[in-house]
Amino acid sequence: MNSIEIKVTELFNGLTVEELLKAWLIPKAERHLIRMEKRLSLNGIIPNSQSLVNSDNTIIINFKEKSKFLPEGNPDLCQVLYEDENLIIVNKPDNMKTHGNFEGEIALQNHVASYCKKAVYVVHRLDFETSGTVLFAKNQFVLPILSSLLEKRKIHREYEALVTGHFPQNQFTINKNIGKDRHDSKKRIVSKTGQTAITQVEVLKKFTQLSLVKCNLETGRTHQIRVHLSSLGHPILGDNLYGGQPNRRMMLHARRMIITLPFSFKKIEVISNSPSFDQALYRSKIVME
Repeated sequence: MNSIEIKVTELFNGLTVEELLKAWLIPKAERHLIRMEKRLSLNGIIPNSQSLVNSDNTIIINFKEKSKFLPEGNPDLCQVLYEDENLIIVNKPDNMKTHGNFEGEIALQNHVASYCKKAVYVVHRLDFETSGTVLFAKNQFVLPILSSLLEKRKIHREYEALVTGHFPQNQFTINKNIGKDRHDSKKRIVSKTGQTAITQVEVLKKFTQLSLVKCNLETGRTHQIRVHLSSLGHPILGDNLYGGQPNRRMMLHARRMIITLPFSFKKIEVISNSPSFDQALYRSKIVME
């Protein structure tokens, strides 16, 4: 049995234990097990579900975690942007998988696990060619909470992309459903029957034949930014799958993440840099102009 210790913040003063667990976005089934198996202590005492909590309280929750074996990675390849007892945000290089797809495959998840000296769990992923911020949970208890925060848009992800051509507006929203391509399992397409997909776009800079844009995700569909920009006739440079012009790397980078932390609901911001993106941006600008 593992445990997690949480200091109650002023935001939750006066809530009952049950209300607190719900406010923390702990899933209903898990709340039930915590209550039935008496896995929660309040200042060292097992409370009932209607006990009140205050900001000077310490809560300890015991939870079960299935052991997960991850082949050893290289901790030196884990570039930490933020870390606490529950989660870790790292900077993924381009041309690296977020997680392995078969037994024994080494990916970013393995490097992060080797750095943390324990298994870590993927909250969201970046494509192989994309660099930037990636969030991992440090235990299985916090994983569904982070997933819920992502679903409720409490985790804000901001990307930069270099695309061909210019847009008629400097700020606009792409609201086009995305579905699977029946003819190519690797691809996604704009489809009326697909899942809702919304991307906010802002033009940061215009070059002679290129535009550098900022993209904010309101949804998180596979290849969302790539499909949306390509559907407008402005594919990302280096995106061979969606019609982008050849380039040394695909020009998509997850630059910024703003996250509402579990339990405290404190907001933090992390920014990642990518030498390969910035160097390729400079080279592409010079060549294309």
